[in-house]
Amino acid sequence: MPRRRTFSDEQLLAMVLALIQAEGPDAATFAAVAKASGLSGSTLVQRFATKAAMLRSALLYAWDRLDAETARLAETVPKTPDGAIALLVGLSQDYGDNAAAYGEGLLVLREDFRDPVLRARGAAWGTALTAAIARCFGSATAPETIARLMLSQWQGSLIWWGFGAEGPVAVYVETELRCFLAAIKP
Repeated sequence: MPRRRTFSDEQLLAMVLALIQAEGPDAATFAAVAKASGLSGSTLVQRFATKAAMLRSALLYAWDRLDAETARLAETVPKTPDGAIALLVGLSQDYGDNAAAYGEGLLVLREDFRDPVLRARGAAWGTALTAAIARCFGSATAPETIARLMLSQWQGSLIWWGFGAEGPVAVYVETELRCFLAAIKP
């Protein structure tokens, strides 16, 4: 009879993801995860086979969580330009207010770009997020174009916030997106 798992896959992936977020993707070794979880390295090898598979699994778990949060926010915000801002500000909350930590998080993005499966998840999320933002501009002439431009402004504002890091990221993002909407007057 097989032994009962100490941690569910979700619990273990959350631990791996926490390690990645705290110390970067390169820190997610079998030894480090074994130390954090109390499981043996051989148990982790049985579950994931390789470090790359463990990293991919943890990052796919992160994408699952982001997809769920995006869908939740998209359902709760009004279908207006203010709702689009609320959606993107809501998604910015996980970045925290520490520019150095945000910069470390970009190492995770590097892993998403390197792995074709993770890159495809990012592309699918971008498509879903574009559609959610476009619904907030349904009466505009080109809602999908406005949505893509707004998403670019959002990502750019995160980078500029990282350089300046003045105040909370949510306040900075909201201010920048309001300036963007005022400039394009949807």
